[in-house]
Amino acid sequence: MHARLVLIALAVTLATACQKAPGAATDDGDPPRATASAQMPKVHLTAQDGTDQVVSVEVVRTGAELERGLMYRRHLDPDRGMLFIMGETQVHTFWMKNTYIPLDMLFITQDKTVAGIVENAEPLTLDHRFVDTPSYYVLEVNGGWSAKHGVTGGAKVTFDGVTE
Repeated sequence: MHARLVLIALAVTLATACQKAPGAATDDGDPPRATASAQMPKVHLTAQDGTDQVVSVEVVRTGAELERGLMYRRHLDPDRGMLFIMGETQVHTFWMKNTYIPLDMLFITQDKTVAGIVENAEPLTLDHRFVDTPSYYVLEVNGGWSAKHGVTGGAKVTFDGVTE
């Protein structure tokens, strides 16, 4: 009986050790698929027609997070994105090294106005992507999202659940 309990305890310990921590990325670099959109922070953008367009976002702000961004991801759900909190207002430059999906990059000022958009940035390049107006935030979404949703430069932005 004692040997059976030891085996059960060992099996439970191994199963627990093999599980990924909650919120850990999957092996393909994608975020955990179990994360519900309802629980994620949101970015609201006012479209040209006045409608509220909403993106559920991962928020990144540390050096390592900012550097990695959406690299190595093979998929991004249609109304998901990544919000970069850059920490200072300046002209920020991005590239698409090791980024497999085309992206729109919305550069947002500290007063939460879209300063400009780089649309459909080509994947897997070292070309520098930026807009001429300084920004404090950058929102990355699937390529074509901005045009599809009528979001342009000058759009107003609000955050829900984003701690700065």
